[in-house]
Amino acid sequence: MFRLPVNILLLLVLFCDLANSQSSERWQQRVEYDMDIKFDVNTHRFEGVQKLVYHNNSPDTLTRVFYHLYLNAFQPGSMMDVRSRTIPDPDPRVGDRISKLKPEEMGHQGIISLRQDGEPVSHETVETILEVQLAQPLLPESSTTLDMIFESQVPVQIRRNGRDNAEGISYSMSQWYPKLCEYDYQGWHAHPYVSREYHGVWGDFDVKIEIAKEFIVAATGVLQNASEIGYGYSDNEIEHDGDKLTWHFKADNVIDFVWAADPDYTHTHKIMEDGTVLRFFYQESERNRENWEALPGIIAKVWPHINSRYGQYPYPVYSFIQGGDSGMEYPMATLITGERSIGSLVGVSIHEVMHSWYQGVLATNESLYAWMDEGFTEYAETEIKNQLRKEGLIPGKYQENPYEGIYHGYRNLALSPLEEPLSTHADHYVTNQAYGIGTYTKGNVFLRQLEYIVGLDVFDRALLEYYNTWKFRHPNVNDFLRVFEKASGFELDWYKEYFINTTHRIDYSVSEVEPFGEGCRVILRKNGVMPMPIDVEVKYTDGSSSFHTIPLQIMRGAKKMERDREFQVEADWPWTHPIYAFVLPVPRSELASVTIDPTERLADVNLRNNNLEISPE
Repeated sequence: MFRLPVNILLLLVLFCDLANSQSSERWQQRVEYDMDIKFDVNTHRFEGVQKLVYHNNSPDTLTRVFYHLYLNAFQPGSMMDVRSRTIPDPDPRVGDRISKLKPEEMGHQGIISLRQDGEPVSHETVETILEVQLAQPLLPESSTTLDMIFESQVPVQIRRNGRDNAEGISYSMSQWYPKLCEYDYQGWHAHPYVSREYHGVWGDFDVKIEIAKEFIVAATGVLQNASEIGYGYSDNEIEHDGDKLTWHFKADNVIDFVWAADPDYTHTHKIMEDGTVLRFFYQESERNRENWEALPGIIAKVWPHINSRYGQYPYPVYSFIQGGDSGMEYPMATLITGERSIGSLVGVSIHEVMHSWYQGVLATNESLYAWMDEGFTEYAETEIKNQLRKEGLIPGKYQENPYEGIYHGYRNLALSPLEEPLSTHADHYVTNQAYGIGTYTKGNVFLRQLEYIVGLDVFDRALLEYYNTWKFRHPNVNDFLRVFEKASGFELDWYKEYFINTTHRIDYSVSEVEPFGEGCRVILRKNGVMPMPIDVEVKYTDGSSSFHTIPLQIMRGAKKMERDREFQVEADWPWTHPIYAFVLPVPRSELASVTIDPTERLADVNLRNNNLEISPE
């Protein structure tokens, strides 16, 4: 047998260890944008100069890069247009509106020139994606500079971005610049834009916007020349010479940049105890003035709670901006419609600000894991709004279980033929209903039901640990569940495989309670496909109760306590077994009822068989 020398073997082992350690690292690409924009409010067009430094922190050599050109979606015949007109349940905000746009109403983004380190590169615009063949390969652990000159036309407001929206806001400038597509451990994510979700590269933005001087600009980041601008950014009112102003914003370590502009904005701000500056931009009207004046105080009330429960907000500013077509999240800012009741205005504001945690800071790939952003945000919004109702800060009745309606929405979807697995790419859901209820509602249920599995104390600790561990790192579902596995000591891969990757339903029932020796035996049945641990409350005729938990065998553990409630841990239930029984050391005559899931967190699709009232013998 041929044998390698010992020194060569040692080198090979060292190389393999190094390769394995590098491949296991979750590297992040990085960008530095420097953009100068000259905006013409008469033609709704702008020219841009973009200098982009791209750092390739991957182990791969890149020969191509891709940019998003979102504005090109707003042209008749685009993928977004056709998708909206052929999907079974079109978004009414879009419908067939793109197909009817006139040339001066369309969106457009064109590349005038593009150079890599001074050398021209070959590029092709394929609707909303710019395909670029690099002049020189970009090696691992190296960087390159891409200099671009581009021109754009802002479409009339249809979805998220555009001009002259229904509430009279002049410009909602989201998805407005050529944005480098993300390259990560799963490769390139050059997804055509059909108005669903996003993925972005961490980076720093230095943006200058030249626009007519009467327009007030709200944006991602910190205004660098506030003393020259005024308009509420500084204490002094300033006389502006000339016809235009240049607004200079900087934002560090963000995945996107949004701005909006209107000559009639009222701009107010409120400084939080942690130093965060909350800014508010809105058009005053008889209907909304009082609500927008109340909004800062309400947000200030919940800001400390959000930071303590969900993680510390890491940026210096957050702006609530009237604009857009409903509500849409961006780093350090949101675009929301403003003609709302106080309850609706607070609700959309809470929802969008919570995206800063899951879309803005954790920045999960929304296209692949939309439910990890929308669903988690909905979970937080549900909890926070219920607390605000309890304190009388917004209308509505406080609920002991504010998630009841959420579960009802999920059950309706699960019992319909429309449900699709949450692992479906956001762009590829067959219907808007399946996408909406799935990502928002079932994603919310995923978290609430995880409370049930691991227990509230473990859940609260792990949710905060997830944020602190994975912020600025683009986590996926496995990263999320590993945090909860470590916190609980349970195996949780089965939960993902069933609840995320399939549409299998949960359905358990109390079958019967029968005499058994000197006591009685409770018989439960698994009628659905998806297995779950089962909590059972037994009520006795003397008014007392006992709480039992039946772990899944594949969990390899069980919760014993939850808050101040102690569980009697019963024998494991193998997922293959449709019937399970446990014994109570009291006669059947002393039982009043047996109830599955007394805290109503199990996403059981049939609640009618979850309780058995015991008739006196």
